[in-house]
This record gives sequence, structure tokens and C-alpha cells, in this order.
Amino acid sequence: MSPCQSCGACCAYSRDWPRFTIEDDAALDLIPARFVNARQSAMRCEGERCAALVGRVGEATSCAVYAVRPEVCRVCMPGDAECAMARRRHGLPPLPEN
Repeated sequence: MSPCQSCGACCAYSRDWPRFTIEDDAALDLIPARFVNARQSAMRCEGERCAALVGRVGEATSCAVYAVRPEVCRVCMPGDAECAMARRRHGLPPLPEN
């Protein structure tokens, strides 16, 4: 099992993190509208948490749009600097970088 499935910290770090960057209109159209913010510039968040995050941070999580998640979500890797920063914010120990 991926360490991400028992974490989810990066998906609950900041409402400013899940911004769309290099996605084209065709890629964005694949993300269900209920998960996209009103400005269509990022994933919709509930507080600091991405609306597509399912489960409890630090225990068991998944992404409701994993197959079509935006690029910002694809580049965060277990153990990298962004992962460590998000895990710290949630009081989770760092992962070894892959």
C-alpha cells in the first residue's frame, strides 16, 4: 500500500496548494465540477482540505478523482519536501524520500 493512502496530509495542507497550473481545458473537463472551485482555478476546498480527499488524514485516505487529479497533485511524492512540510503541519513524522 502506498504511504499516501495512510496520510493525505498534502491534500489537507492549504486551500492554495491544489491550484491548476499546466492543465489544458480537456484535462480540467475530466474533473467533476463539484470538485472544482467557483473560479475554475483550483480544486474546491473545505477549509484547507481538498474536497476530493476521502477519509481521515494520518489514518486512511484516498482521492475521489485520482485518475484525473491535477498536475500539482501528481508531482507531490512521498517523502519529498512538500510531503514533509504537509506531514509536519499535521503532526505526522516525515517519510523517507524515495
